Amino acid sequence: MLFHVSIAADNPRHVAHVFAEIMGGRATPFPPVADGSWAAHAGDDRNTLVEVYPRGTLLFEGPDGVVGVPGGREQRSAVHFALATPHDEATIHALARREGWPCETFSRGGKFRVIELWVEGTQLAEILTPAMQAEYREGVRLDRWEAMLAAA
Repeated sequence: MLFHVSIAADNPRHVAHVFAEIMGGRATPFPPVADGSWAAHAGDDRNTLVEVYPRGTLLFEGPDGVVGVPGGREQRSAVHFALATPHDEATIHALARREGWPCETFSRGGKFRVIELWVEGTQLAEILTPAMQAEYREGVRLDRWEAMLAAA
């Protein structure tokens, strides 16, 4: 189970507020790792967070734990995550249009659907509505995944 994920953005404050809206929570500054960072809090029973660091922040081991320092300005990454929302599909698509972020709903091999939301046009977040969350929980069960691999 994931409790938090971190991403980079050109405008961490704004992106954190959008993710807080998606999760039905609130955004706050998040100074422990890197100056200018923000966090979107879901306000759920796991205290789920999306930490948003300034683009180019690099993480290193520090004497008291992780330290964020300025680095490159790469905009694309293999890092992505799936995030639950209490909202319906139309609400997420409307939010994406408002932000000018690419967004489309896709099926993952007929097993489950996700909304691909491209944060600031560069960072993939897969958003799952309540119906999509149920599909995901069934479609990605370990026993079914192993059966698919065995059949391939």
